Amino acid sequence: MRPRPVIGVRLALLSALLFGASTPLAKLLVGELPPETLAGLLYVGSGAGLGVYWIVRRRRGAGALIEAPLSGRDLPWLAGAIGCGGVLAPLLLMEGLARTPASTASLLLNLESVFTALIAWVVARENVDRRILTGMAAIVAGGVLLSWPTAIAASGVIGPLLIGAACLGWAVDNNLTQRISAGDPVEIAAAKGLIAGTVNLALGLAGDGPAMAGPRIAEALMIGLLGYGMSLVLYVRAMRDLGTARTGAYFGVAPFVGALGGLLLFREPVTARLLAAAGVMAVGLWLHLSERHEHEHVHEAIRHTHRHVHDEHHRHPHEPADPPGEPHTHEHQHARLVHRHPHYPDIHHRHSHPPT
Repeated sequence: MRPRPVIGVRLALLSALLFGASTPLAKLLVGELPPETLAGLLYVGSGAGLGVYWIVRRRRGAGALIEAPLSGRDLPWLAGAIGCGGVLAPLLLMEGLARTPASTASLLLNLESVFTALIAWVVARENVDRRILTGMAAIVAGGVLLSWPTAIAASGVIGPLLIGAACLGWAVDNNLTQRISAGDPVEIAAAKGLIAGTVNLALGLAGDGPAMAGPRIAEALMIGLLGYGMSLVLYVRAMRDLGTARTGAYFGVAPFVGALGGLLLFREPVTARLLAAAGVMAVGLWLHLSERHEHEHVHEAIRHTHRHVHDEHHRHPHEPADPPGEPHTHEHQHARLVHRHPHYPDIHHRHSHPPT
């Protein structure tokens, strides 16, 4: 057994890197494209690019499953995630931005990782101890410090409430997506991008008119593919290993990545606040990376389908039709197992914990 989910951590941080880099790149297009239309194009670029990749990969696979396809029982979770995070949250954000100073809005957007963790801990019962809670608080504090305005302008309560509601929508999206994270992350991200992008783009065009610059459209689509699509694919894969709350915590470094991008693209100054935020986030990451959660736990018997290798949790017989090689994907049966080893709330360790 691995001492810590190294792959999951790397995927979560790379997801944050791509998404954080997309913020300053998208800022270059602000003013060139209407905000609602830009949001729609980013999602469409994500969905269309991943959709093409999914089709090509499926044809080259000659029928062999690379990842577990989504099933009918996954659709309610996917629909809820798209509705909350892909359609409702962006609309709430746009309405909130219209009523809230940009500096205050940047601060409020850090609520997403907080809400994500709270839902995972309270509703999904993911394990949390003082070390993880402290690390989560440090990462969020770094994001708050990074985006804290020099002076908060007086504003009405409606705008901040709408932005907070948008963050709650994305948090619900993250937790619903966790329920289907054993499925194909490319298929999940493509569906999210195509549906959410179509809705947002239609609303943007209806409200802002069809006038758009061709080259800017292509740039928005590419930024969406990398910063939204590939980032989401990596995020879903990370949730398999880390669970929702821990993945959200690592993803909380995205504002710092965005700030670094601003330094490079817009020649913004290196400030003491930026260095302090980096230091606080580094402490939070260290607390998470050095976590060791180990106790005797029970795996109840379950039958499911996902990509796997034959580790301690996958000791099952194979049928002649099952794909050869590892990793591979097929339906398999887990027998009841009781053992002890370091673990994290991945797709095989979603057991309850006694109060501490």
